[in-house]
Amino acid sequence: MTGCTALGPDFEKPEVSAEANWSAKDEALSGEPRVQVEWWKAFNDPVLDTLIQTAYQQNLPLQVAGLRILEARAQLGIAVGNRYPQVQQLNGSAGRVRLSEKSPNFNALTDDSYSDHRIGFDAAWELDFWGRFRRSIEAAEASLSVTEADYDNTLVILTAEVARAYVTIRTLEEQLVLVRSNISLQQESLRIAQVRYKNGATTELDVQQATSTLAETQAQDPILMTALRQANNGLSVLMGMPPSDLTLMLGGVGQIPVASAAMATGIPADLLRRRPDVRLAEYQAANQSALIGVAKADLYPSFSLTGSIGYQASDTHDSSTGDLFDSGTLFFSAGPSFTWNILNYGRIKNNVRVQDARFQQSVVNYQNTVLTAYQEVEDAMVAFGQSKRESTFRATSSAAAKRSVEISSIQYREGSVDFQRVIDSQRTLVVQQNEWTRARGDIALNLIAMYKALGGGWEIREGNSFISDETRNEMEERTNWGDLLMTDDKAK
Repeated sequence: MTGCTALGPDFEKPEVSAEANWSAKDEALSGEPRVQVEWWKAFNDPVLDTLIQTAYQQNLPLQVAGLRILEARAQLGIAVGNRYPQVQQLNGSAGRVRLSEKSPNFNALTDDSYSDHRIGFDAAWELDFWGRFRRSIEAAEASLSVTEADYDNTLVILTAEVARAYVTIRTLEEQLVLVRSNISLQQESLRIAQVRYKNGATTELDVQQATSTLAETQAQDPILMTALRQANNGLSVLMGMPPSDLTLMLGGVGQIPVASAAMATGIPADLLRRRPDVRLAEYQAANQSALIGVAKADLYPSFSLTGSIGYQASDTHDSSTGDLFDSGTLFFSAGPSFTWNILNYGRIKNNVRVQDARFQQSVVNYQNTVLTAYQEVEDAMVAFGQSKRESTFRATSSAAAKRSVEISSIQYREGSVDFQRVIDSQRTLVVQQNEWTRARGDIALNLIAMYKALGGGWEIREGNSFISDETRNEMEERTNWGDLLMTDDKAK
């Protein structure tokens, strides 16, 4: 009888409309199924590979997400245990009793002093007649899946953020190299202006303009150094390390990573199976669906089997327990019982409505999560394609600006143009080189955003434990965890 009924709805995955293909197009993007699990290896950068592996092993928020999985496993164990007798108690007592002769119920014919000894076993089992506990197990299983999906989502974000920080560092390093190169160039222009001024070929105006332009460019150095140091600090924290100098780990100044192969994006329908946050929203809805059944069970009576058995003996002479286990001291009681909250003033029905409203919210949240996921992929695809176009134009502009500096400098030395032409061309060069470097960095950043939007990177945890060996050993020394600390594939 307890296996034939389960109140509440059986969860079904919410429907969400999806396009057959992505609308954004680029020659570097392919609709083939995505097979690159470690997507960052497309950049062919060993330093980036090392940084991501270090972050996977040491990132603290990821460790917290792993510990939440262990908590959810234990919560599932509690839910499963509720299907069996809920009260199982072995109890005992021993005492000496002395009755007051002044009490209103005192009887002179009774013994006013005696010892009392008792040992017994009590049990109570609420039958899962309406499926309350089965729905609770469903909710706990869905909650466990939520924590696992949250771990995967945290890992997706982590790998993307490490890659973003690394690209930012490399972009800043290139910008810093260019700024320092322009500083050297402008220092030479200042020297020429000073020589011509001393020789009476120009006025002091050329010297002051050259000094102003040089100082303006030099001011970019501390700004870039600050941003570079902050990016280093952020990367350190992502890897679970105190903010520190990562020069040795980064291998010195490097170049902006460039993807070496075409990217397989799959089709929109693949996104629902791949993105952890979509799975997370689905499991949240499944959890809330099961809670409707748990709430509805309160509308009906609960049936239980209760019983107790044991030995009890009293002795008026001493406190000896020698006759406690005689056959005459045995007592027991057993039988069914039921309870029914009939005068609840609508509280139970309204609780059901609360759970149903929350379920509908989770369904809508799932649908919105899917739509947001589609948007993020499309946005990243558009940005990736357009950043490549921008970089092409910026490269042309930067090359032209560099040539303009060369020509204006020659013409100034020959006296055919004034110093303003040199100043203008040098300022333009600084801006265009900086923008070209930024555009090349944006290509990598947008590609990373696309991999993140497609839900890549979490697969590296498959077959591994959600916590480190050090943490597992510490927890095992403190508490008996059984097999709950095993890997995802082996834990029960």
